[in-house]
Amino acid sequence: MRGKGLRLAVTLLTVIPWPGAAGDAGPGDGTGACTGPPRAVSLPGAAAAMAWAPAVGLLLGVAASVVLLLADHPLGTGPLTASVLAVGSLALLTRGLHLDGLADLADGLASGKPGPAALDVMRRPDIGALGAVTLVLTLLLQVAALSQAVSAGYGRGAAALIAAVVTGRLAITWACRRGVPAARPDGLGALVAGSVRPVTAAAACVVTLAAAAAAAAIWPALAGGAPGWTLPLAVAAGLSVAFGVQRHAVRRLGGITGDVLGALAEIAMTVTLVVAAMGRPA
Repeated sequence: MRGKGLRLAVTLLTVIPWPGAAGDAGPGDGTGACTGPPRAVSLPGAAAAMAWAPAVGLLLGVAASVVLLLADHPLGTGPLTASVLAVGSLALLTRGLHLDGLADLADGLASGKPGPAALDVMRRPDIGALGAVTLVLTLLLQVAALSQAVSAGYGRGAAALIAAVVTGRLAITWACRRGVPAARPDGLGALVAGSVRPVTAAAACVVTLAAAAAAAAIWPALAGGAPGWTLPLAVAAGLSVAFGVQRHAVRRLGGITGDVLGALAEIAMTVTLVVAAMGRPA
């Protein structure tokens, strides 16, 4: 189940192909990020996939960091352009689905309508004014914070980016824990809601925070300069804000949806980047 869970997590949360994953997700579900109705996925399969979400975040974070480092140093684009390329690579690797979820959730919550009507707003194919503004401001914050971290030197940009992307996917795992309902009887939210045991989500949080603290401790020996203790604080801040948004969404909508999960990933990632960039410059 572990291998199948990881394969399913990769195909649900990214556009990275994984041969044989279609058998885990059911017909039409193994070729990209949530490209088909996931109705053939079992509850144990969904639970395993959501538990593996932080590992998928690590994969995405490393890939985006490679783009960041190559663009900044060998290619000499500078921190700002390198940050734009890194954030853009994440959007490409996820087919922009998390960003789309963020815009949809902003429109739904801002509509002021009761849960079912707000869900109908979120289902519309267009993006409202507040959704567009939320999307633009979020991307600007991500690029600006990442650029600041890169400018601090000593690989702090890459460390902050990896921590942020992992935290974003950890927010998905935490939102899928038992006791959190689905807002609709269909869709990705209905598939994964309540699928993760709280102890599993808590263990993933502890591991992520411990890894961030360890990185802050050993970074001077690896890169010649410290990313600062803002790194574990940034992870904690990202998870805390995402948790608050998740609780608000559940109160307003009655539960989680795929859009809510995507929005939580972007929110946690953005907050983590902003806090990580606040450390003392080199």
